[in-house]
Amino acid sequence: MSRTHPSTPRADVYSRITHEIVSAIESGAGNWRMPWHHDGAATARAQNVASRRRYRGVNVLALWIAARASSYSSGLWGTYRQWAALGAQVRKGERGTTVVLWKQVASPASDDHGDDQAGPACMFARAFTVFNLAQVEGYEPLPVAVLPESERLAHAEAFVAALKVPVTEGAYDAHYRIDLDHIFMPHFSSFRDASAHMATLLHEAAHATGARHRLDRNFSARFKRDSLAMEEICAELTASFVLADLGIAHHPRADHSAYVASWLRVLKDDHRAIFSAASKAQAAADWMHAQQPQPEEFAA
Repeated sequence: MSRTHPSTPRADVYSRITHEIVSAIESGAGNWRMPWHHDGAATARAQNVASRRRYRGVNVLALWIAARASSYSSGLWGTYRQWAALGAQVRKGERGTTVVLWKQVASPASDDHGDDQAGPACMFARAFTVFNLAQVEGYEPLPVAVLPESERLAHAEAFVAALKVPVTEGAYDAHYRIDLDHIFMPHFSSFRDASAHMATLLHEAAHATGARHRLDRNFSARFKRDSLAMEEICAELTASFVLADLGIAHHPRADHSAYVASWLRVLKDDHRAIFSAASKAQAAADWMHAQQPQPEEFAA
């Protein structure tokens, strides 16, 4: 048997999934989002409908990309046959997403199948096409636990409301639109806990403080290519400062990996960068406190 060539089915599986990931990265580069950044919602926990097992590795990336591209709100996936076995029907015309199942198969010692199949055993990749719950009819998913509204942090919610920056819930991800001066957030129920929700909301509110009619913050003159990284550091520090003031724990956001490389670069290139970011962050936190009905005083 000849060695595996690029035209073989296995190589085609690799190229198809790689192409999808590259395309997603390129499409997300403009707004600093990679296909592995998520808001912790149901789509981030991709699961097979039949086995109830979580997808792993590159399959997770492939399903995240598909879910984001089509705005799916569910993380349940299955093959055509798996959905049919559950009494559901994939709608006509729906396009599936490729995932890979790895299996270990025995290979006799006398085999000369090539380097990729040498030895007593080898891993074999088999491609499957899966469909999201949103692509099928006739299936009622099991109820899942969600973060109840009663868990909201009332004092922190009041703090953000006093900033008078419009907030709309129900978006796929968290972001601040400077052109609309508006914060968009996922539903409260999609977060792992109330502190994670508030950390994200304050991070976006921190971006809003930089608007021209507020603090008019702009890092581009000094940091040029790293201005976005500096703005993200500033927003994260602002959220950290305010969360501490409000007595709320601050855990890493799920999308921190989006910024790690750029943060490291700017901090290594300019040892004063963190001082500038911290100074601007403190100014943003101070502005937030100044909008409160009765601002509290904190030590310098």
